[in-house]
Formats: sequence, C-alpha cells, structure tokens
Amino acid sequence: MADAPETLDMEVLCMQMIVDAGSAKSDYMEALQAVKAGDYETAAAKMKSGDEQYAAGHEQHAKLVQQEAAGDPVTMSLLLTHVEDQMMSTETVKLMVTELIDLYRKLNG
Repeated sequence: MADAPETLDMEVLCMQMIVDAGSAKSDYMEALQAVKAGDYETAAAKMKSGDEQYAAGHEQHAKLVQQEAAGDPVTMSLLLTHVEDQMMSTETVKLMVTELIDLYRKLNG
C-alpha cells in the first residue's frame, strides 16, 4: 500500500476542485437572482467571485493535465470523473447566466 498517501492527496485535491466548482456555480446562480431583482452591482460581484472560485479549481485541474502531458499518468477514478463533470457544468452555467444577464440588461434598458 505504498501509494496510499498519493491516493489520499488525489482525493483531497478532487474534493477541493469539486468545492471550488460548486461555489462558483452557486455564485453564478446568485448573480442571476440579483439581476432578476434589478441589482446589477451585486450580480457583477457574484460573477467576479464565481470566476475566482472557478479559476482556483481550474488551476489545479490544469496541473493534472500538464502532469499527464508530461508522461506522468493520472489515475482516473469516479471522483476525478465527478470533478470533470462539475467543472464542465459550472462552465455551462456561467455561459448561460452571462447570456441571461445580457438579456435582462437589454429588456430592462
């Protein structure tokens, strides 16, 4: 069981990336709620916060991709697959919320 610490480190890293993606997704949805209430200032702050959270997770994810590209394979697991799913869905939520905010701005002049 020589690689147990490495496995534990990967699990902790995965959980942190999931938390970062989830926090970003929540911020993006809160931005949408703020825009619906006419509070564009809060919406902008929530989008910025979401971007910061997402960037933190994305940075760790990029390191794993670089590790793999350098010839040091990353072991896939259900947890890492969940990370990928959460990051992709968060990116989709951001894109949709950004479009909806733009639409609210146009409709409300």
